[in-house]
Amino acid sequence: MTREDGAAGTVDSRDVRAEVAGGVGGRPLARVIVVDDQTVVREGIVMLLGLLPGIEVVGAACDGEEAVRLVAELAPDVALMDLRMPRCDGAEATRRIRAEYPGTQVVVLTTYADDDSLFPALKAGARGYLTKDAGGDEIVRAVEDVLSGDAGLSPKIQRRLLERLAEPDSTPAAEPPDGLTARETEVLILIAEGMSNHEIARALHVSTATVKTHINNLFAKAGLKDRAQAVRYAYRHGLVKPSGGGRI
Repeated sequence: MTREDGAAGTVDSRDVRAEVAGGVGGRPLARVIVVDDQTVVREGIVMLLGLLPGIEVVGAACDGEEAVRLVAELAPDVALMDLRMPRCDGAEATRRIRAEYPGTQVVVLTTYADDDSLFPALKAGARGYLTKDAGGDEIVRAVEDVLSGDAGLSPKIQRRLLERLAEPDSTPAAEPPDGLTARETEVLILIAEGMSNHEIARALHVSTATVKTHINNLFAKAGLKDRAQAVRYAYRHGLVKPSGGGRI
């Protein structure tokens, strides 16, 4: 029902949208671009949006670099942004779009709801955050919310933000050493507190596979070989109290 110029580019939606060209309830259509590196997913989202009231898809991009170019060319109202993409990921594309083209709002639409995806995207300037199990009405609501100046967050994301705010000492006071991310530092602290991978996964609401990835990354950055070295490293850098009392 829509037509793309190759794998990514502008979309001619005039035929699809002609009958609703005046918008919904007197409001103009929200001009949206879709950004996702998976062709099937991207085309599916474009097709879904073409059926939703109040939205006109004006372009599609296969990565963050293409997204920034399309925003410069088309000046859409909203970029519906995936996060994990080659060349330029969604968080970096969001940062560039919000810095260079502040008239375009960004709503993240991704598979991932973990803290390492959520918080960098929000910090980069995303005003909305949805997971890909969101329905069409939820997408429309998020687009309307960000265009009216509100945050377009799914209920799942709102709960996670509230949980994170309610967690005592959820961010270490000490500056993370060796370029560790906030989540890698959290994992390191929990290792130092004697938790197993399974216990860490349960505490952080992530999978054990995700925990293993964080451990591999932080071991590589800090030059660590095993958990015993990790514990000594955490104490040496002041990430846990010498008494074993936990985070500082």
